[in-house]
Amino acid sequence: MKAISINQNLIILGVPLSLLGVLILLMKSSVFVGNDTLSLAITADLLITTPLIYFLLIRKTEIPKTTIVPVMIIGLLIGSYFLPKEDQVYLNLFKTWFLPVIELSILAYVIINVRKATKKYKSLKNSTADFYTALRSTCLEILPKKLAVPFATEVGVIYYGFIHWRRRVLKGGEFSYHKRSGTPALLGIFIFLIGIETFALHLVLEKWNVYVAWVLSGLSIYTAIQILGFAKSLSKRPISLDCSDLILRYGIMNEARIPYEDIESVHLSRKALEKNDLTTTLSPLGGFESHNVVIRLKRECTLMGFYGIKKNFKVIGLHIDEPKHFKEKVENICTNRIQE
Repeated sequence: MKAISINQNLIILGVPLSLLGVLILLMKSSVFVGNDTLSLAITADLLITTPLIYFLLIRKTEIPKTTIVPVMIIGLLIGSYFLPKEDQVYLNLFKTWFLPVIELSILAYVIINVRKATKKYKSLKNSTADFYTALRSTCLEILPKKLAVPFATEVGVIYYGFIHWRRRVLKGGEFSYHKRSGTPALLGIFIFLIGIETFALHLVLEKWNVYVAWVLSGLSIYTAIQILGFAKSLSKRPISLDCSDLILRYGIMNEARIPYEDIESVHLSRKALEKNDLTTTLSPLGGFESHNVVIRLKRECTLMGFYGIKKNFKVIGLHIDEPKHFKEKVENICTNRIQE
């Protein structure tokens, strides 16, 4: 079965790449010079035929159909590089009229699916709607896996930083972790320092190169926007006790789903954790934020971090605003499940 899967993937990648290779050879040959008909045919092959063949190859597989768009973009880039400038008339028409429509259609498709996923989460019993969870699951369905989580993270940063201002009211089984923690203040200091440093550095670099100054300033501003989104997401995504799992969240930065039967113990402790490969903290800030709860597991669990980075753990330290209530709640659920 594995050999069949490898062969199928080779065909899916090999056929479009071979076709693009042939088109590159045609564009570099002397036959192409001054041939308007061939120019139209090659442009059509780059933007329509190759993506269509790719679609026919993946239509019965689990590969997201939206990956047709990157194939089309690759064809567009190849045409922009290899086609002579005077033969890029049809290519430029595509860039001007069709590419923006495709981009807007993809955005609309993502938004519609996120709304559907959010409604689905709302309808589930004992579940609360969480925008980022819905966004991530939607992106995993319509985008390649390696792009889905980074894309969801970027959208989440904008959503929590600029769109979601409504106060999140905690429900039963939800616990906050930002109110008695110094993390929001620490992230606020980071944003303030970035602002001062960006302004000062921009003034210095502007005397040397205006473009470099603005590029670095833009990167610094974007970093500040990301930190703002991360900071605001702390209050919007509480730790929650689901019907079957303990869901640990640290904004959109870290998340882990732990089945209750895998929990060995929950301790109230501020002592430093032992350093090994299977010990971690829920906060990505590590030593900059103290913990007051330590959870030990019977078997390894996975912590999903920045842009989909994963780390396995059996011991995790975290901060809870109401640690005693959290400990009692988790232990009661675990005890009741054992008795059942």
